[in-house]
Amino acid sequence: MDKRDIDPIVVAPSDAGQRLDLFLAAQIDRLSRARIQTLIRSGHILLNGSTCRPRQTIRAGDKVLLSEPQPEPIVLQPEALRVPILFEDEHFLVVNKPAGMTVHPGAGVQSGTLANALLHQVSNLSGIGGALRPGVVHRLDKETSGCLVVAKHDLAHLRLSNQFAGRKVQKFYLALCAARFAKSTGDILKPIGRHPVQRQKMAVVDRGRPAHTRFEVIQETGRWALVLCQIYTGRTHQIRVHLHSIGHPVLGDKVYGKSSSEYGRQMLHAWRLGFFHPMANNWLEFEAGLPDDFLQNGVENGVVRQFGHRIGALKQQN
Repeated sequence: MDKRDIDPIVVAPSDAGQRLDLFLAAQIDRLSRARIQTLIRSGHILLNGSTCRPRQTIRAGDKVLLSEPQPEPIVLQPEALRVPILFEDEHFLVVNKPAGMTVHPGAGVQSGTLANALLHQVSNLSGIGGALRPGVVHRLDKETSGCLVVAKHDLAHLRLSNQFAGRKVQKFYLALCAARFAKSTGDILKPIGRHPVQRQKMAVVDRGRPAHTRFEVIQETGRWALVLCQIYTGRTHQIRVHLHSIGHPVLGDKVYGKSSSEYGRQMLHAWRLGFFHPMANNWLEFEAGLPDDFLQNGVENGVVRQFGHRIGALKQQN
């Protein structure tokens, strides 16, 4: 079989008058609006048995048939890409993922990923995630740099994954944000789900999944605020969506803020990661130093270190 067919979607009277692409984006969560438009133009989506246009207006009783082509198979190849290793033993490693590197292959990305680099640098990796995600326990956005843990065997992978699912992992991020903050600390408790119209985006929505981000401003200038964020849940794009929702989008974020020639990427860095060793069960913490683009924009290492010491002291008190 070279296609994945689904049952026809019948347009209800309440949906009549919408654009076809917008209607389908609301009906099929796994497909972005851009992907739907591509499928319509390539003839893989038919309206009442005929080819159609993304902007076409639908009527009650119309039948929409999707016949999605199977994705082209990808064979993951080792690539000699530099990825700094912060820690490694026989069970797992923690890397400092560079900004601009996708974690694993996917739609439109078949090489240059962290997975390609790991195959070159590491002799054994867990296989639970599948052939395209060797060792990958969790992910970071392409433009986000910083700490990421990778499992070397399946038992370590399973135990680490369970810690992420059970919210036992401590995750601290540093973000450069727009505008001055009225409050230096706060908690953002807003549910996050798929954007109702722009399906490739996430948004704060009433029926979204609970999400909790705690923030603290640690350095501020006339151009930006450096914010430490701890996330207690792991929703897609959580920090970016939450900071945008309170009027302080991450600088350089062209999805939830605006792109800028001053910032070559979204200025978000996975600074610290803490979890229990998957085999020995002792608590471990890892830190990825500030990336060059943060330093070049005036972020002070000393200020960040002071906060690191303070976090450590608070943990010892508790």
